[in-house]
Amino acid sequence: MSSLSVCNMEGAAVGTVDVPAALTDTTKGGQAVRDAIVAYRANQRLGTASTLTKGEVAGHGKKPWRQKGTGNARAGYRQSPVWRGGGVVFGPKPRSFRKDFNRKMARLALGRVVADRVADESITVLESLQVSDTKTKNFVAWLKKMDITKALIVVDQPSRELLLASRNIPGIEVARASHVNVYQIARYPRLVITKDALGILNQRATGEKQEAA
Repeated sequence: MSSLSVCNMEGAAVGTVDVPAALTDTTKGGQAVRDAIVAYRANQRLGTASTLTKGEVAGHGKKPWRQKGTGNARAGYRQSPVWRGGGVVFGPKPRSFRKDFNRKMARLALGRVVADRVADESITVLESLQVSDTKTKNFVAWLKKMDITKALIVVDQPSRELLLASRNIPGIEVARASHVNVYQIARYPRLVITKDALGILNQRATGEKQEAA
């Protein structure tokens, strides 16, 4: 079990927090992270793309011109795929891209992606994150003071003020610890997390919460 420094919103260290082994083990789970990201992105696809086959294109079966004597290539119907406006060969049809991902692998992937941030020293633990107003410029000023440019901010319970103040800032995303996924953490080079949110991630990675229920 390792420990991380905890700082306040002024950037001053106020203590340390123990990081459980589930969030520091980088010896396993690499493939689980990849599979979790692939499954998440696949499940976001609507699968509504659809094209018409030659049998579905509106039209009739009359030959465009007679078989011989015109100098044109032979043509039997206007719905042919070789014609503009005709059917599409092997085109997409509505389908489901859903990929199942079991709970045990999801826990492993979550623990590994957080462990990578810990190993890279690209994680900042805050004692708490309180925003007094919804002004974006004030939140941007705080980010600049903390030297945060592109990061995922994870809190246990995001306030309305925090969500409104951060929603229009490029490269910044706020997520709830109970809902954040592997893809969100992996796509940002830095993780800013509150002390309470870190405990929630540990519960999710170890399954303690589910076992207690």
